Amino acid sequence: MSSPVPHTVLNNGVPIPQLGFGVYQVPPDQTVEAVSTALAAGYRHIDTAAMYGNERQVGEAIARSGIDPSDIFVTSKLSNAHHAFDAALAAFDRTEARLGLGRVDLFLIHWPLAMLSDYLETWRALERVAGEGRARAIGVSNFQTEHLQRLLAGSEIVPAVNQIECHPYLTQEPLRSFGAEHGIVTEAWSPIAQGAVLGDPVVTGIAASRERTPAQVVLRWHLQLGNVVFPKSVTPERVRENFALFDFELSAPEMAAISALNRDERTGPDPDHFDMVPG
Repeated sequence: MSSPVPHTVLNNGVPIPQLGFGVYQVPPDQTVEAVSTALAAGYRHIDTAAMYGNERQVGEAIARSGIDPSDIFVTSKLSNAHHAFDAALAAFDRTEARLGLGRVDLFLIHWPLAMLSDYLETWRALERVAGEGRARAIGVSNFQTEHLQRLLAGSEIVPAVNQIECHPYLTQEPLRSFGAEHGIVTEAWSPIAQGAVLGDPVVTGIAASRERTPAQVVLRWHLQLGNVVFPKSVTPERVRENFALFDFELSAPEMAAISALNRDERTGPDPDHFDMVPG
C-alpha cells in the first residue's frame, strides 16, 4: 500500500518519512510481529538501536514484509559502549550485518556521553561510513545545543538530525530552533511523554472537539511543528490509531495552546549528566 506520510528532506538531500515506528523497549521476541503490524498499517520508517537489542528482528520483519526494502527507511544508533573511532566503525559493521539490508539509511550517535568520551572522534567514524556510502545519512541523538556547537566547529559533515526527548511538556524550542538554523532536523522520542500529556485538559479538550484521541492530537502537533516523530506500541489497534493523522489539521490557536504547556519536564535522562554505558 502507498503511504500518506509526508517526507522531510535532510540536509544532504535524502528524504525521510516524518512519521516512524519506534521499537525502544519492544522485546526482541515481539519485534518481528510489532514491525510487521506497523508496516502493514503504512509505516515506512523504523527506528531502532544497537542498545535496544532488536536490530536483527527489525531486518527480519522487513525481509518478511514483501515490501521493497528500498521503500523502508531504517534508523539505528551507536551503542554507548563503542565511542572510540575504531570501535564505532566495528559497531556500525555489526549493525549493518544484523539489519541485513545492505545499507543503513540513518545512523546516529545515541548519546553524547560528554563526560566520558570525545564525541568528535566518534563523529569522525560516522563521517567515514557516510563517505563510503554505507550510511545514507548520519546524525546525533540527545545532543544539547553546546554539544552541537562543538560538533559543528570540529567536523566536516553537519548532522542530518538530532533525535531528542520532545513533547508538549518539553517542547525544546531553543534546541529545535538551533537545529533548524543549521539544517538539522529534530526527531522526537517520548513524543507523548510516556502518556503523561494525554490527560492534560488542553489536549483532551482539543481531542474531544476534533473527535480524535489525545495521542493523535499530540502526534499531529509534532508533525505540524516539523518534527520527525516515533510513536511506539505493540498493540495493533494502537499502532493503526497512531498512524491515522493525515486527514485532519490543528489550527494555529490549537498548536499554540499545546506548545504553551511546556514545563521543561523530562521523562528520561538529562543528556548533560547521562553517562550510562552498557556492560
